Amino acid sequence: MNFKRAKAKVKRIRQERTLLGVYAVAVTTALLVYVYNNNSVRASLPDDEELVEIIPEDTAYEDAFSLEDDLRLAEDEAKAPQTVEIEDLPKEAEVAEDMLTLKALGVNEEDVKVEKGDSFIGILTKMGLEYAEATNIYTAYKKVYDARKVKVGQVLHISSLTDSKYNDAISITKIMTEPVSGTRYIVEKNADGKYEARTEQDDLTEEIKVVSGTINGTVGGSMKVAGVPNNIVGNFINIFSYSVDLRRDVRAGDKFEVKYEQNLAPNGNVVKTGDIIYAELTLGKVKTALYRFKDSSGTVDYYDEKGQALKKSLDRKPLEYKKARVSSKFGTRFHPILKQYRMHSGVDYAAPQGTKVYASGDGTVTKAKWVNGYGNYVTIRHNSEYSTGYGHLKAYAKGIRPGVRVKQGQVIAYVGSTGRSTGPHLHFEVIRNGKKVDPLKIKAATGESLSGEKLKAFKKVVAQINNAGATETKVASKKDDAVANTGNIASNTGDTIAN
Repeated sequence: MNFKRAKAKVKRIRQERTLLGVYAVAVTTALLVYVYNNNSVRASLPDDEELVEIIPEDTAYEDAFSLEDDLRLAEDEAKAPQTVEIEDLPKEAEVAEDMLTLKALGVNEEDVKVEKGDSFIGILTKMGLEYAEATNIYTAYKKVYDARKVKVGQVLHISSLTDSKYNDAISITKIMTEPVSGTRYIVEKNADGKYEARTEQDDLTEEIKVVSGTINGTVGGSMKVAGVPNNIVGNFINIFSYSVDLRRDVRAGDKFEVKYEQNLAPNGNVVKTGDIIYAELTLGKVKTALYRFKDSSGTVDYYDEKGQALKKSLDRKPLEYKKARVSSKFGTRFHPILKQYRMHSGVDYAAPQGTKVYASGDGTVTKAKWVNGYGNYVTIRHNSEYSTGYGHLKAYAKGIRPGVRVKQGQVIAYVGSTGRSTGPHLHFEVIRNGKKVDPLKIKAATGESLSGEKLKAFKKVVAQINNAGATETKVASKKDDAVANTGNIASNTGDTIAN
């Protein structure tokens, strides 16, 4: 039975009992008044008959209270709250009374750890909450936190009014979870009985983390042993991937160093890792040290200490489908559509329709439009020497237009068969100083070096980065899967959470 309806029914029964009691007292009072006004009952009896005492001696007014006192007591009884014994109630009322009187409601604080197969609403209904109420809480929570994202091991701090007899939650008053240290998501019942959600964010401390180590195995594996977060490892490898062959050029005993930003909660836990501001890789006796710099236009890249751009080789097969075969090489060929020998100014890669096409190197889009023969066509200027072209495209990626800056490996378009084409493929061109050259033979390196005001601003950043890093971890890696021997850290950074 619904708790509120049962409570109302008991109240109604009690009111009816009270009215019956008042009615009974009123009838008794009227009778007593009548007796009082006719206390000489002898007048109605024959003279030869004696009056028989009708009031037992143990209740005679002269031995206890006056009649006026009795009347007053009757009136007080009529005014007094009437109690109804549970045994006198109908069965339904008895159930309601049991819900009201036998439920010992108490405030319960509980930490619930999410387990495999759990859902937010499922956790609440398992505690005894009605499904509709659990849904109301979820809907309110969704304004600040999508509770569908709760993960195994995550903790929900739940405050509730609980029936201690049956250990069921009657009402949830508050739920708080902190999936990321320093950020708490709270849903709470207000004075009107409605649920409201909010976010609490701790003030975070920014610091520069410095980690260095010796490579024994792979670069990524050695960095992970040193405690570097996965996202920083990935970014470090990406920075060097187009200038260093990380599979062939790296040897045991080579070294790395990385400086990156991180935010700490008041308890010292790492809440978020940011950008790599310095990346160093020493292969044998050759050290490559790179500094992150963002210029006034918002372009971000990595440069050596003198402001020279890292020389990145152009990707010769800028496709998601790396198994794409060369269907037509650079040079003179018999054109399959025009049926005549003509110069083929690029290399064709046969690939499925819709395959992602990447930027071969960092640069600026100079063209993204239909060009006769090429169909949908994109060109990118990488520096003053090199540009690349991409033809027969099905469509351009979102945001690709002239003037847009792109990074190496960024999706710029999708393989198609537009223009003069016999099937889906990418026509890829490399243009050096205005002349088209063979993409499979050229060793092109890209990257704009800094000069003028940009170079001045960059040198200030270099000085700041060189002085950064109050905390440092040094590791001599034994092997990728070894437990690292970690040096002293100036401040406690707690558990790292990679974003």
